[in-house]
Amino acid sequence: MDRANRNSAIAAALILIFFGGGWFVMPPLMRAVGNYSTVVAVGIAVLFVAAFFIVFWLRGRSQRNKDGN
Repeated sequence: MDRANRNSAIAAALILIFFGGGWFVMPPLMRAVGNYSTVVAVGIAVLFVAAFFIVFWLRGRSQRNKDGN
């Protein structure tokens, strides 16, 4: 495995671990925030899901820029 592949694998693993932990914590967080405001609880859930895709989209753009495109 060369350096670029290793760095990509490490980055992907860290991102998945972070978001995996987030999915584990999300139900209690949603219940706690939902006691105060269901709109805010839904907003947090939407932002979390969107952040998952945005992180990989930004990572892809970064990789594309490094390749000279």
